[in-house]
Amino acid sequence: MRLGLQLGYDDPAFWVGLAEEAERCGFDSVWTSEAYGSDAVSPLAWIGGRTERIKLGTAIMQMPARSPATTAATAATLDLLSGGRTLLGLGTSGPQVAEGWHGQAWGKPLTRTREYVEIVRTILRREEPLEHHGEHYDIPYTGDGATGLGKPLKIIVHPPRADVPIYLAAIGPKNVALAAEIADGWLPIFFSPERFAETHLPMLEEGFARRGGRPGGWDLAAHVPVVLTDDADVQVARDFLKPLLALYVGGMGAKGQNFYTRLAERYGYADAAATVQNLYLAGKKNDAIAAVPDALVDEVALVGGRDRIAERVAAFRDCGVTTLVLQARQPEALRLLAELVA
Repeated sequence: MRLGLQLGYDDPAFWVGLAEEAERCGFDSVWTSEAYGSDAVSPLAWIGGRTERIKLGTAIMQMPARSPATTAATAATLDLLSGGRTLLGLGTSGPQVAEGWHGQAWGKPLTRTREYVEIVRTILRREEPLEHHGEHYDIPYTGDGATGLGKPLKIIVHPPRADVPIYLAAIGPKNVALAAEIADGWLPIFFSPERFAETHLPMLEEGFARRGGRPGGWDLAAHVPVVLTDDADVQVARDFLKPLLALYVGGMGAKGQNFYTRLAERYGYADAAATVQNLYLAGKKNDAIAAVPDALVDEVALVGGRDRIAERVAAFRDCGVTTLVLQARQPEALRLLAELVA
């Protein structure tokens, strides 16, 4: 099992330093993300200039934010600059961000994702000029207002790799199956080893079956929050992470359209998830945080002292996680995990 580091949005200087520490600890990858603030690529390029070996992943680049061609060009550029270290993580975001921030119709996310990945791969292969006519993307554009002057083009630079690994961030059942079918890896958030066989494994197997089997090197890269404390202070660690879970389960989506609420429900926390969401949307954030169950934190995070974390790391490894992407702020946590995984 490899280790990755997921960076946060705040204090870029701190996160760059932590990425450098991750490389010193032997981590395989470092990942950045974007919501509706800082973008994922700029800090990753900066980190690439400050490191030599660690792979550079986007977890995620939002598909509504960029055309597939722009994403392919960005991946090729970063791969050129970094000597072939890019990992391209993609995601649809949600309707609140897609429509409310990017001004893009939510549409059919499964169809959009399938077309998007196909276009990116076509561009990076550079075997022929790009031409794609699908439900979401029409290239060259032939629809209303078209001049008729569009022509199929081929990327000018020569990407160092035609097979930049593409990961999909997904938690809904159909999206998880799609990640297994068309991607090189899957980026789940709030991953529970105990629930994996019931909630996610059947969807992965369905996707692998559609592509003719699980390909070698396919990466299950689970994002896992980490708070290292003394064993006696495990509740302090849990409480530190509850605002994060309350934000996602309670506020990262509208009532009836929150992927994280549905995930908690599938994990068996339907009543608690409903309570957290109702309180959060009513503006009672502190009450929502207090309503996050300790058991949910324990399932999806690494909290506590060395022995407790070692036991949980074994659970992630045993259920098939191939990259453990740590959401951590503590350098000592990175060093401990590097020791445990080695």
